[in-house]
Amino acid sequence: MADQDPELQAIRAARLAQLQKQGGSSNASAGGPSDQDAAEQRKEEDQMRRDLLATVLDSSARERLSRISLVNPSLSKQMESILVRMAQSGQLRSRVTEEQLIGLLEQAEAAQAKTAPKTSIR
Repeated sequence: MADQDPELQAIRAARLAQLQKQGGSSNASAGGPSDQDAAEQRKEEDQMRRDLLATVLDSSARERLSRISLVNPSLSKQMESILVRMAQSGQLRSRVTEEQLIGLLEQAEAAQAKTAPKTSIR
């Protein structure tokens, strides 16, 4: 049950944040990273992201998120980013269930509806 260890979650979140910071600042360095280095770093970041999501999501929520990514990849990425941010900031006290994920999806949809321009058809 090491996946539920909050200390392990914090370490993974900190490492993911460190990798993301390095990704933004390394491009500004003198020579810049080669394409191969950049690809490898993206692969590592993706793996860290998947590990973190596997830690914070229960199996049914993980399945739902993977189904969403098949239909709407941008929404899936948005939800993953929200979950990673929540995990890094310590807002997640336990694993996210499918019902909680649905609640987050509904909140994101409501927020998007508020910002979307309204059009009326006459």
